[in-house]
Amino acid sequence: MNTLLSRSPIVRTTCPYCGVGCGVIAKPDGHGGAAISGDSNHPANLGRLCSKGSTLNETLGIDHRLLHPVLRRSDGTFARTNWGIALDRVAGGFRTIIDREGPDAVAFYLSGQLLTEDYYVANKLMKGFVGSSNVDTNSRLCMASSVAGHRRAFGADIVPGTYRDFDQADLIVLVGSNTAWCHPVLYQRMIAARHEHGTNLVVIDPRRTATADETDLFLPVAPGMDTTLFCGLLAHLADTRALDYAYIDRHTTGFGATLQRAREIAVDIAATARASGLDVATVSRFFELFRTSKRTVTCFSQGINQSAQGTDKVNAIINVHLATGRIGHPGMGPFSVTGQPNAMGGREVGGLANQLAAHMGFSPVERDRVRRFWRAPRVAASEGLKAIDMFEAIARGRIKALWVMGTNPAVSMPRAGVVRAALKNLDLFVVSDNVFTNDTIEAGAQVLLPAAAWGEKGRHGD
Repeated sequence: MNTLLSRSPIVRTTCPYCGVGCGVIAKPDGHGGAAISGDSNHPANLGRLCSKGSTLNETLGIDHRLLHPVLRRSDGTFARTNWGIALDRVAGGFRTIIDREGPDAVAFYLSGQLLTEDYYVANKLMKGFVGSSNVDTNSRLCMASSVAGHRRAFGADIVPGTYRDFDQADLIVLVGSNTAWCHPVLYQRMIAARHEHGTNLVVIDPRRTATADETDLFLPVAPGMDTTLFCGLLAHLADTRALDYAYIDRHTTGFGATLQRAREIAVDIAATARASGLDVATVSRFFELFRTSKRTVTCFSQGINQSAQGTDKVNAIINVHLATGRIGHPGMGPFSVTGQPNAMGGREVGGLANQLAAHMGFSPVERDRVRRFWRAPRVAASEGLKAIDMFEAIARGRIKALWVMGTNPAVSMPRAGVVRAALKNLDLFVVSDNVFTNDTIEAGAQVLLPAAAWGEKGRHGD
């Protein structure tokens, strides 16, 4: 993004909060602050901003900021130091542990808040020069199920839709997504389509959230039963001859087995309703809306992804779109929305433990390609520890050094108390952040490195 310290009267940039990626116009005031407004020409938000985006100016101050490298003293207090000493402490500590324990005794934990370039450098350092794949990200917590589901269905990590599809849909189905709170700009876009074009809005969620306030149909599905509901929908669509067999024959494989498995899970509407904790009339109404609405978008989020069955839920949703040909055309398709502004950017450059770079794996050919491009001396040979496994390895003493960048795992990780206790066991614990204190720092960070915040990062040469 463009730096707000520029002398330009306005700076067009992007909101750093959620995955919507709203366009922002910032007008620097010459004193470190800026007036913030939405960019009406930006395709993601068309000028709208939510409460977070509209108050971005409040994040530009230096209160509570980490402005200098800091080392923790033996008595637990912090002392300011210079960059040379701090980096020597980090490099020397990592080198000592790698020489003693091997490269897999160290790890990086990254963030979907990082820019793609930040992700790239961190991933290259760990996988190309340290020689370990122990680099993962908080995006794992919100996107891993969608990524796995998309790769299973499409063979690639893609989302087959655009925001314009919400404007053109006849039916929008929201599954496990409190969009009104988590993606309010997108939600307003959906509500506008409902009011202006008569788009029907269906919300599927165990809880009745604010998202259901303007819904046409609300399904309080039993927790964990989303797969059953969509398997029942697939069986119903087959029974009512609403499938697109020409599309299935041309573009899919394994449909027969998929439909058979769906019937085993939910043979008919009555069985689907019983298993899903819903009444038959509600399920029938949902199935009818889906069957009769050609332009349908099914939008899903963390209620689907953050589940032990998350990948199966994702594929159950995708399957009904593939089976009916409701994909790849305006106003239709399965659509995953995330809370991280740069989850995809991190995956593009390999910032996950199970990728090397650019969505490549660890085959000899791929490793050699990356080695030559990076001119790297020791490219990692296999997958590393994913987020949950990484912190479990820290608790067991398998990982001795950790560098956390731009995230707060002591709060955001599952079993946060266990994570906080594990962090105290590290021989070397480094945090790069723009604030002087958070729960992760308080859990025992030894070296704090200041990071540029939103509005301070610029193009090369700025």
